[in-house]
Amino acid sequence: MTTFLFIKISILPFTRKIISVLSLFIIVSSEISAQEYYSGWEYGGGVGMGHYFGDLNPNWGLKEPRVAASLVIKKNFNPYISLSGTITYTKIGYKDSYAKNEFQQMRNLQFKSNIIEASVISEFNFFWFETGKSDKKYTPFIALGVGAFYYEPLAYYSGKSYKLRELGTEGQKRSEYADRRYNNLGISFPVGAGFKWWIKPGWNLSFAILNRFTLNDYLDDVSKTYVGIENFQNNSMAARELQDRSILTNGDKIGYNGKKRGDTSTKDQFFTAQLTLTIQLRTYKCPNTESGLWKTSDVAY
Repeated sequence: MTTFLFIKISILPFTRKIISVLSLFIIVSSEISAQEYYSGWEYGGGVGMGHYFGDLNPNWGLKEPRVAASLVIKKNFNPYISLSGTITYTKIGYKDSYAKNEFQQMRNLQFKSNIIEASVISEFNFFWFETGKSDKKYTPFIALGVGAFYYEPLAYYSGKSYKLRELGTEGQKRSEYADRRYNNLGISFPVGAGFKWWIKPGWNLSFAILNRFTLNDYLDDVSKTYVGIENFQNNSMAARELQDRSILTNGDKIGYNGKKRGDTSTKDQFFTAQLTLTIQLRTYKCPNTESGLWKTSDVAY
């Protein structure tokens, strides 16, 4: 009897420890299960179209839409505000021949360009948006941002593509027109609106139209005035022909020195209209009893 009591008393502390560990495991498991949610980070990409507005397209025509694509990383700070880092590639181009304006038809300029833009864009949702919650499934939003972009206006002559900036089509290679020199980097200010919804928990779809206001008037290589064919006598045939592509009925050209070639009162712009798919990784909150408090950290799976 004494031996039995001794064994019973000895195992009691051990049994209590096992019960405590099991209880803690059950509590922690239920806490983790109850606190599953989706990370505030989104990752994805978009595809759509891009277009240009400027000296060759002053009336917002849509005659030459071209492909646009982007990669996106987005941080949702709350159900209403997010900030994304975006890399966007788009093609743009236009021709004077699209215009009904008589001067543009005579001017007969055209260009193409590839644009690569890196931007930071904030989105402001009109409604509470949260993936996985059926009553928070969609929202319209507005977007504002700032970016930097690379571009290079091109044109074809005799079947070959030429970089118009290097040809100095508005006299930029001459010292008296040094103020017209431009580089192929620019600053953009994306502004627009869109609509987003989650198609399944963690999978978000959005459509947005973003117009880029720029500080640049040479996206199309057209801005100020002609400098006259006499200032291109020592240049290549491509430079002489592409600086003034006009041909009048009598065979003459319109580009005499000082004649208006572009419009300096406005800057060039480009926009994108894209459908974007992003995913949010599912996460849970890890308990930490430091200082007697439950703290959390995100773990994706």
